[in-house]
Amino acid sequence: MDTITVLGLTAGTLKTLSFAPQVAKAWRTRSTADLSLAMLVVLLAGVLLWLAYGVVRADPAIIAANAVTAGLIGLLLVLKQKNG
Repeated sequence: MDTITVLGLTAGTLKTLSFAPQVAKAWRTRSTADLSLAMLVVLLAGVLLWLAYGVVRADPAIIAANAVTAGLIGLLLVLKQKNG
């Protein structure tokens, strides 16, 4: 694996992990009132566009990081819908 791929995978992992505490807190407390729906929707749109970009470029670091991040944001949206 080349240095650029390792750099991309490391950056993507850190970015993705940054959402884990928020998801855990929302899951544990069943509260998403402090999360902006507009922010989550716009963020998800941006992440999905990055995912598409990664697919077009066949870049595994971009694909993996953004696929997992999209899943975490999707889970936050589900929790926001469910728990208001």
